[in-house]
Amino acid sequence: MTTQNDNNNAFLLHLSAFFGYIFPFGAVVGPLVIWEMNKRKSSFLDKNGKEAINFNLSYLLYTFILGLSAVPFIIRTVTNDFHHLDLFGMISVGSIVGILAVVKFVLIIFAAIKANQGEVYNYPLTIKFIK
Repeated sequence: MTTQNDNNNAFLLHLSAFFGYIFPFGAVVGPLVIWEMNKRKSSFLDKNGKEAINFNLSYLLYTFILGLSAVPFIIRTVTNDFHHLDLFGMISVGSIVGILAVVKFVLIIFAAIKANQGEVYNYPLTIKFIK
């Protein structure tokens, strides 16, 4: 059984991922700092912290890979002296990154609500970097 204080800390732990919109790598650093400060206080906070960090690291990796997939379209545009913009490729990669950002936003809110209710939310498609 978790206390309301643990639930609130876990709630803030998940929401701290929104620091990524303010600071570079803030989506990973925010949860990491809160988890590191609270992981010994309860197993509930430890589990939520690991889930949040693993999710944000996975998301960072997925976004990086998608960003790399845009490189061929950029190279094609540059080598053609900007006469042929490969808009289809750039827009499709940008759309996928946009969809991924919306999914991340929704999942963070959902996990924060679950944590505030005393549950550990397991994010989908998350690589377990921290076990």
